[in-house]
Amino acid sequence: MEEGMKSVGGIEPLRRINSRGNFAPHLSIRFDSHLFSIDTSRAPKACTQPDAYLITHAHSDHHGKSAMNSPRAVASVQTARALEIRYEREYMGRIFEVGESIMVGEVRVDTHPTGHTIGSSAFSWQTESGERVLVTGDVKDYQQLPRCDYLVTEANYGDPYDPSCIFEDDLAGFYEALEEGASFGAYAFGKAQRAVALMRAMGYKDEIGMDEKSLVLTQELMGDLAGPLTPVNGSGFNVVTPWSLHQVPGRKKYFLTGRRDSSYPTIQLSDHLDFRGLMRMIEHVSPREVLVYHPASERAGLLAHHLQQCGLETTCLELIERFMQ
Repeated sequence: MEEGMKSVGGIEPLRRINSRGNFAPHLSIRFDSHLFSIDTSRAPKACTQPDAYLITHAHSDHHGKSAMNSPRAVASVQTARALEIRYEREYMGRIFEVGESIMVGEVRVDTHPTGHTIGSSAFSWQTESGERVLVTGDVKDYQQLPRCDYLVTEANYGDPYDPSCIFEDDLAGFYEALEEGASFGAYAFGKAQRAVALMRAMGYKDEIGMDEKSLVLTQELMGDLAGPLTPVNGSGFNVVTPWSLHQVPGRKKYFLTGRRDSSYPTIQLSDHLDFRGLMRMIEHVSPREVLVYHPASERAGLLAHHLQQCGLETTCLELIERFMQ
């Protein structure tokens, strides 16, 4: 069952209604005779099946845990491996190296790095009428994203009225903490690998202690670039999950985050563009129409409203009028 009107250029954003009558996560895009699902959960066999489940990266709010069970899943080599480590099951879909082009049926899909996590990827393709579609996932670095006509993007820090959505990473503060011999709280996938990469870039060459999950992910995703790693130790140089930080010896401890509700002192270090960066990204890819699909909160609507005020045709996930079962 479907309701609503087509988007311009024959591109139709759709949401799926699950068996409980609720919306499944995120969305699908119908174009020509094709259907691509974007960062959503796997549809039951009785439901309409997409040509592909495009998984931009392995964070849980992008629902690769479900989509990875499908042979129609499409993810980068690193994203597929991160999903396997995180959820302890085999990835069943197709893989690619970020930057490669792959064929989904007769549609050529190009992939582009976004700098959000190791292996995170944007996807782009052209419709039969020449409309260029770009799906970004979460973005930290937009420089290699191509121009497009129809953009599907994130709004994690897209609220133009919230001062916390405007920030710069505190690399100087991170370096000072490193010189103090501090330990860092960082999420096991994404932030932990960035912390290790920064420590190496800033000249620290000795062992870094990590909790079990962070250690496995970092070794698998970074390889030799990670340098020597070890289980949590008393040396003071540790990168562990925030909830494990209290178990680490030493007094100097920092949570690498943009959040304001931590009991630990924080160092601003985000894997997302801030509001200004999102606006620069949109200018860079120069779309005619935008769909803001993530996160499922008022921030997507606020960014969509702001872009509308700027004269850009924009909608958000909650305003999609077409659905399928």
